[in-house]
This record gives sequence, structure tokens and C-alpha cells, in this order.
Amino acid sequence: MTTDISMVRWDPSVTQEIVDDFEYDGGNSSSRLFERSRIKALADERESVQKKTFQKWVNSHLVRVNCRISDLYTDLRDGKMLIQLLEVLSGERLPRPTKGKMRIHCLENVDKALQFLKDQRVHLENMGSHDIVDGSARLSLGLIWTIILRFQIQDITIEQTENKETKSAKDALLLWCQMKTAGYHNVNVRNFTSSWRDGLAFNAIIHKHRPDLVQFEKLSKSNAIYNLNNAFNVAEDKLGLTKLLDAEDVYVDQPDEKSIITYVVTYYHYFSKMKQETVQGKRIGKVVGIAMDNDRMVTEYERLTSDLLKWIEATITQLGDRRFANSLVGVQQQLAQFNNYRTVEKPPKFVEKGNLEVLLFTLQSKMRANNQKPYTPREGKMISDINKAWERLEKAEHEKELALREELIRQEKLEQLAARFNRKASMRETWLSENQRLVSQDNFGFDLAAVEAAAKKHEAIETDIFAYEERVQAVVTVSQELEAENYHDIERIVARKENVLRLWNYLLELLRDRRNRLEQSLHLQQNFQEMVYILDSTEELKLRLLSDDYGKHLMGVEDLLQKHSLVEADINVLGERVKVVVQQTQKFSEDQGAAYRPCDATIIEERIQQLQVILKISNGPTSKFWWSWTRIEPSVAKCQFSCTILNFLFLHRPIEISALENEIQLHEPQLASVVAVGEDLVKQGHFGAERIQSRLNDTLEMWRHLQELVAYRRKSSSPMLTTSTSGCSIRYVSFPPKTSEGTKPTFSRFLRNTRRPRTSSRTTRPLSTLFTHKRRRSATMSKNRQMLTRGSTPLTTGAYSCLKPT
Repeated sequence: MTTDISMVRWDPSVTQEIVDDFEYDGGNSSSRLFERSRIKALADERESVQKKTFQKWVNSHLVRVNCRISDLYTDLRDGKMLIQLLEVLSGERLPRPTKGKMRIHCLENVDKALQFLKDQRVHLENMGSHDIVDGSARLSLGLIWTIILRFQIQDITIEQTENKETKSAKDALLLWCQMKTAGYHNVNVRNFTSSWRDGLAFNAIIHKHRPDLVQFEKLSKSNAIYNLNNAFNVAEDKLGLTKLLDAEDVYVDQPDEKSIITYVVTYYHYFSKMKQETVQGKRIGKVVGIAMDNDRMVTEYERLTSDLLKWIEATITQLGDRRFANSLVGVQQQLAQFNNYRTVEKPPKFVEKGNLEVLLFTLQSKMRANNQKPYTPREGKMISDINKAWERLEKAEHEKELALREELIRQEKLEQLAARFNRKASMRETWLSENQRLVSQDNFGFDLAAVEAAAKKHEAIETDIFAYEERVQAVVTVSQELEAENYHDIERIVARKENVLRLWNYLLELLRDRRNRLEQSLHLQQNFQEMVYILDSTEELKLRLLSDDYGKHLMGVEDLLQKHSLVEADINVLGERVKVVVQQTQKFSEDQGAAYRPCDATIIEERIQQLQVILKISNGPTSKFWWSWTRIEPSVAKCQFSCTILNFLFLHRPIEISALENEIQLHEPQLASVVAVGEDLVKQGHFGAERIQSRLNDTLEMWRHLQELVAYRRKSSSPMLTTSTSGCSIRYVSFPPKTSEGTKPTFSRFLRNTRRPRTSSRTTRPLSTLFTHKRRRSATMSKNRQMLTRGSTPLTTGAYSCLKPT
């Protein structure tokens, strides 16, 4: 009860091959031409029947979504109806059709439908989207037939791709028909072609399930057209099955097998859902289900085997990686990932491996029970192959674990070593810093005993420091170990090691410098001690030499002479000691000079010359000029009718105008010399040029003012000052306040700002009071002049009394 697969699977080349066979002899025979035309006509007739049947079948399903096609070939070109049909049959949503009517849009829609069929594991042989879009009749019919096979035969699963699947489905359907028609007169279903042409088989199936709809005993084998129409009409009117075939399509010599199968499948689906299904039908379903289950289990076994072997190979490659993180945290994370693999990822795969063995055993047992040849996996997917791969996985896993453990231990040791290094480095840095501060202190003392004690203490310090070198070297050794093991933070380790070595070398340098300073201090104190001894000896000899005892008789004098000779010998010895001390002192001074470098001698000489020039200017003609000015000023001031007490006292000196002018002329060359020297210094760019220029300006201004005063006195020499014995009138002259620069007015500014005083009050004082005030003013003026010669020293502001004639 088997049927060749070529009768079920769509092959559009079969008809063409039949036609080509008859063209072999070139068509010379008339019989050959007749046969060829007859075959061509039968093929066209069969194609027309299939088209009509498949079109009705398609419309029977599209009616659910209110769609319909009028031509099977043209309406499927855009792919939209094809997508609708697949959605109705599968109950799944397909990608939305692309809008547009261009060829590229149609190709894209058909591709979506074909891709969905491929995803459902439907084999499409020699069929592309362009064939459907071009309206190829044979390929379009083949596509619909493939869809019918996939979605209308209940026992076919979406994973089935091999020929025996279709063969099993067809045989199961044929067996079902035979079981349903068994016992009916004149009904013998052997195939899906000639066994159905008289219509009795269709009526028998309906009568088997619904005896009330068909009076089978009244049907006659000779009235085939009636039988066919009766079955088709009852199925359509009473059962709701679309009339896919016409009686004329079936009542032919060789009915189309695919059309009849398509129509019979509708009967099967309808009656299989009925509750009154017989035990035989269930048995058929069970047989078909077992066959399909076996095929599904084979596919499932091969898929699971491929996936498991692929996972094993990928895991072995991953476990063979020996690139570990260069830190303790990184290795711990890698170890955690490895443990996660062993506890989470691996156990399900181990269970899957066991399930594969159970699946294969179950499959082979079921196939033996179903009288089928037991399934044998192909090479590379056998259970033994899986076990060998699993052994290699276990070995790689063990080696990976050992490598991770070793790397973890190494990283832990490195971290402990690094912690040890940090602890030692911190201690060394603290100790070195404290000893640097200790060695930097030069508290040697100020006498020989203190310095000697400091030297002993320094020796103890040196002993401790030199003994500490081993500990510093231990830090270096630990650092070298970390560097050799490629510690992840080696840069910081090396930097800290270098810092410890730098502190150590600096401490040794400080220690050597302190030793040198201590030795120099010790030698210096020894020289000082020797000097003290020499001074004491000198004082003792001095006292002996200052003695007034010269002897009172000859023997006493001779005795003193001998003692004096001894003293002279002591002095000579003392002199040698003095020479030694002087030599040692000079050597010490030279050593100190090596460390101290004074300023360059040329710079010192240049500064001395500049100071001498300044001193010459300050103490030379300028001082003389100021002295002359202080001497002449009171006489010049006599010309004022209202004057100070000092001027009043100067009026009593008999100084003539001509003598005063002569004296002023004598000082004029000195003034010119001073001005010339100052201008030369300014032109030479002297560092005090600004101050020199200011002093010159003040001097010239005072000289001009002096000349004005002398001229004014000559002009005003006629008025005479009269005084009375009873007293005189006194008024006050207010000196200028502080200038805008915040400094008090200088003596030169005071001269320039002098104006004739304004009478403010009249008082009468005794003459003794006036002379007392004169002495006070003279002392103040003298003090101010002394301050002025040292620089532009501000004068004290105040109010001075002056007389006015009564």
C-alpha cells in the first residue's frame, strides 16, 4: 500500500519529459504525432482541472477574510492573496504586504510568502518568486499543492522535509479511505485516481459517517455522473464542504490524483472532527502519528546532537584560553565565571546529553515496535561521538581549573608581597624622614666638652643608620620580586622604591655633611681651648713681668735674672704654641672660605667708589654751601619788617649789604662746581640719578631765593626797627602743612613758601622772654639743618612769634 513519491510531490517537468520522449524520432510517424497531441491535450486537461480545483480550494479558505480570486495564475502574482491564504491556514501573522503594483513589489510579497513556507520547513524545489510573479501555470499549481500538503494533511509537521513524510501522509489518507469504504458494494479504493471515477467511494464515505444523507443502496455503478453529483451536492449542502470538483472532471479515464486528494482531504478534516469517529479512524491516526512522531524524533535528535556538539567544541576552545587577568580581583572574577559555568551552564548540557541517549533508545524501540528499520545516526552524531567530545570537555575543564587555581595563588602571593612592601616602605620612609630631621640639627654646643659629647652621639647615630641599610635593601629586594612577577601595580611599587632610595641617599649625604661640620666644630673648639690656655699662660706671665721686685742686693738680682730667663723661655714656648694655633685657625678660615663665597671684589670696589662719590657730594661743597646758607640766612631776613625772633636777634649784628653780597659771590664757584658734578653723574646714568637731580633742583632754587632776598634787603634797607623797653608786639606765622604727598615740607620748601607775616595779635613781652625763645629756635633750626644735611628731612611745623614795631 505504498505510492511512489513522484505521484504526490509536484514535479512540473514530468509532462514535458513525456512530450519530449515522443519527439525523439522527429515526428515522422503520424501515429507519433497523434499520440503526442493526445498527451498534450490530456496534460492541458489535467492542468485545467487542477487549476479549477485549487482555485475553488483557495476561495474556500479566503472566504473567511472576505476575499476571493477569479484567476489562480494572475491573482497570485502580487503575493497579497498568497499572504492572506497562508495567514488563514496557519493562524499566524505574516509580514505586511508591500504596497505598490510594480514587479519589485510583487516579488517582495511573494518572497515573504515563500520565506514563511521555508520557515515552516516546507521544501520548495525549483521554485522562486519570479515564477509566481510571471504567472507560471505549473509552478503556481505546484505551490498550491505544496500548501495543501502542508496545511491540509493533519499529521504532517512543519519540520518534515523528506520524501517519506509525504508518502506516509498519503498512505495514511488512503488507508483511512479504505477503512471507511470497507464493506460497501462495488467500492474498492486502491488509489486516488480510477477508484473514484464512478462516485461510489465519495457516497460511501458520506454514508459511513452520515447514513441519513445518502441512500447508498439505490446508487448504481453505471450511473457515475449521478453518483458524483449526488456526493458533491450533499457534501456542499449538508456538510458545508466546498464543491472543488465537477462530475465531468472525475468521470474520465484517468482522473487527476492531486485534485481528488485535495477534495478527499476536506472530507477527512471534516469527519475527523466528528465525535462519532470510529476506533478504526483513531487507530489510523495513531499509526500516522507514530510515524510522524518517529520522524520528528529523528529530526529532534539530529538537531540536539548538532547543538550539543557545537557547544562542546566552543566550550573546549574557551576553556583552553590561558589569558588571565593580571590582578587578584580579575582572576577571582574569572574563577567565579568558571564556577558559574560548572554550576549553571554545564548541568543542563549534561542532562541534555543523557536525554539524547534516552531519545535515541526510545526512537529505536518505537521504530522496532512499528515494524520499521531502527534509526542509526550518521557518523559524527552517534552517542559514542558525543561521549568522546564530553571526555575532551572534562579534560579541558580540569586543566582550566588547575590553571586558574595556580594563577589565583600567584596573585594572592603577589598581593601579600605588595602589602609587605607597602608596610616596609611606609616604615622606612617614616624612619628616614625622622632621622633626616635629626641629622639636620646642629646642636653641637658651645664648648669642647659639649662638642665631644655631640661627636660620640653622632657616632652612635651613624652606627644605627648604617645598620639600617639592610632594611632598606630588603625593600629593594621585595620590589624586584614584584617586578619579576609582573605585578599589575608595578609602576607605583617602583616609584615608591625610588623614593625610599632617594630618602636613604639624602640621609647619607646629610650624615656626611653633619660629620664634616661636627669635625670642624670640634677642631674649632680645640683651638678655642688652646687659645684659652695660651691666654691664661699669658696673663700669668704678664703678672710676673709686672712685678716691681727688682731685688735688694746682688744675689737677689741674679736670682731674678735667672727667673727672668725662665720666663723668656716660657714666652718662647708660648710663642710657638701661638704660631700653631694661628696656623690651625687660618686653615679653619680657609676651609670655611671654600663653603662661603663672598661677593665679587670688582662689584665691591665699584660700590665703594660710588659711596665715596656720594660722600664727597654730601660732605664736600654741598655741606659748605649749606653751612654758608645757615650763616647768611639770618642776615638776609633783616629786610622784613615783620620777622621771626631769630631774625630779630640777627638784626643786632652789624652786617653790611655789600659785605653780604661779596660773601655770596665767593660761594658762587662752589655752587657751580657742585652743580657740574651732579649733572655729570646724572648724565652717566648713576643709580641715584633721580635723587641727585632732585637735590640739584632744590639747591638751585634756594640759591635763587637767596639772591632774591639779598636784592629785596638792599631795596628795603631804609626802614628801621624800633623797640621799646616795655615790650613789643608779637604775631604768629603758621608754617605750611603737610604736602599732598603726605610728607612734611623740607627746609628748602619752607624758604620758598615764606611770605610776609600777617598781623594777628599784639602782645608785649619782656626782652628776656624774647632771648629765651631765640635760644629755643636756634636749637631747633640747628637740629633741622643737621637733619637736612643727611637728607631731605621734614621740618616740624609749628607757629613762631615775631615782633612788629609799636
